[in-house]
Amino acid sequence: MGRVAINEDVLLWAIDRAGLTPDGLQSKFPKIRKWVDGQSQPTRRQLESLAKATLTPLGFFFLSKPPELRLPIPHFRTLGDKTPSTPSPDLIDTIQLMQRRQEWMREFLIEEGQEPSPIAWSSQPDASPVSVADHIRHALKLDEGWAAQQRTWEEALRVLRKTMEDAGIIVIVNGVVGNNTHRKLNPVEFRGFVLVDKYAPLVFVNGVDAKAAQMFTLAHELAHVFFGSSAAFDLREMQPADDPIEQACNQVAAEFLVPERELRQVWPSVKNDPEPFQTIARQFKVSTLVAARRLMDLQLIQKEVFFDFYRAYQKDERERRAAAPPSKGGDFHLIQNLRVGRRFASAVARAAIEGKLPYSEAYRLTGLYGKTFDSYVNSLRIGGQ
Repeated sequence: MGRVAINEDVLLWAIDRAGLTPDGLQSKFPKIRKWVDGQSQPTRRQLESLAKATLTPLGFFFLSKPPELRLPIPHFRTLGDKTPSTPSPDLIDTIQLMQRRQEWMREFLIEEGQEPSPIAWSSQPDASPVSVADHIRHALKLDEGWAAQQRTWEEALRVLRKTMEDAGIIVIVNGVVGNNTHRKLNPVEFRGFVLVDKYAPLVFVNGVDAKAAQMFTLAHELAHVFFGSSAAFDLREMQPADDPIEQACNQVAAEFLVPERELRQVWPSVKNDPEPFQTIARQFKVSTLVAARRLMDLQLIQKEVFFDFYRAYQKDERERRAAAPPSKGGDFHLIQNLRVGRRFASAVARAAIEGKLPYSEAYRLTGLYGKTFDSYVNSLRIGGQ
């Protein structure tokens, strides 16, 4: 059987990019060490299997050197590392999937006679955070105290997602690539990204991230939409990258969730409480993480206090996850409302039912097939989430 000549640097690049190691692949590819050292070459079938295992397009292995892969949008890193890092296959595939959905949605809305969204590019990054936050609330038809009217911050999170969708934004919350539970997204690489469009702006939240942080991520993404700035970001320790628009988005997100004027009024009476962050969180219906971060930003607590709390929170979160019983998966239809996006799924279902979209394409766009797709569409008709 013929062997395929491949460049050792390309092979190592593909393995490393997939977050794997030669030793970790040894059981499936016993000769991989010899391939890496250039002592042997794989067969065509072995190379095809390796391409699948490393999530690498087969053609890349025939290059003379590793390719420079770039995301179609800026990727802002909190730590300010200027060295470009290779995006993971999971992030690339997720962005490309969302781009396909957005492109289809744009064409669908235009054919339906939909007017362009009035919210994208409707604010300027150099405007005051207070004025932009007020503009966002008005555009989403939210009262100033909308969050406080909810029982919990989890309910406030659901309300925010729904109002964003009602305003014409495709909202996706997913912790895996499509519906592939074997390909978990890494929150260290990115917490979310935004694809701004005049007809179908899209925001994506990494569902692996703690729910407590997802509220802030959504608000940060909202600011990106209103500023007309597509980007991916990691928001490590809930801090933005050293970029003017990222800084502006964070300031607007903080003001949108916890208005400075109200917080300064409340803080003197609660700062000596046994758990002041909990008190603020209950008042504004945000997580304690968001409450603590906002207090630090306004210099109402010292940085050391916040980071001590942040590290303890992260430790508790890891321990809770480790001690939690294995997930039973939850309600399938509600999960798909997040993974596919209820607004997007409803449009695809309508187009398929009306004969404007082949069912094969509807399956490809949603990642749901046959009876599974039919079951989900039926849940949308009877109310869903």
